[in-house]
Amino acid sequence: MSLAHAQQPLRIAAAADLEPVLPPLLAQFERQTGIRAEATYKASAVLTTQILNGAPFDLLLSADLGYPQRLIAAGMADSATPITYARGTLVLWTRKDSRLPPPSIALLRSPALKTLAIASPRQAPYGRAAIAALKSLGLYTALQPRIVTAENIGQAAQFVDSGNAQAGLISLTAALTPTLSSAGSYFVIPRRLYPSIDQGAVIVKTSSRRAEAHKLLDFLLSPDIQSQMAKRGLTPVPRPR
Repeated sequence: MSLAHAQQPLRIAAAADLEPVLPPLLAQFERQTGIRAEATYKASAVLTTQILNGAPFDLLLSADLGYPQRLIAAGMADSATPITYARGTLVLWTRKDSRLPPPSIALLRSPALKTLAIASPRQAPYGRAAIAALKSLGLYTALQPRIVTAENIGQAAQFVDSGNAQAGLISLTAALTPTLSSAGSYFVIPRRLYPSIDQGAVIVKTSSRRAEAHKLLDFLLSPDIQSQMAKRGLTPVPRPR
């Protein structure tokens, strides 16, 4: 390996819900291994399209299993199945100064709720989960005119934090950030209302850093790191024995 190659960071295409989670973990990974990794955070669909179009990523960390499967189907992954590294949680979040009742299912039914931010269901697994939850509650038709759609789950959180929407169906990872946890409160949407947000990873077949990418995946799946991810809003997944 050349010095120039060794100095290049591992390039991660990371779902937007990971932006509050990954930075300290990547710093810890570098301290332990000497491997520097940099993440680009966008909607899973956008990142997958970029990889399919030749963007030089080494690893996709998607917010679902479907987008990694697209890379597998296209012959662009180095495995036959995605690796599930965590499970996401959908929450309803409002600012404390919104003058709305505390977030709850009742709030979603309230006429006082005029605007609700969600991530794009076309691009973001959390957006599809939000639509599924609203349909399960029988509220989608009534709320559809009030929905404000963001490009990804990070932007949905920004919309409601900035006051551009009164409430948001966002990720628990966003709700637990210092900014949002101090400015607002959240209600965990019951998991029975939407399909499980199983988050999957694949290593890009054309990557010249596949060995390092496997080390990063092993690191993310280790018990200590899974525990740290849980504190930041991602549910650990059972590992095969």
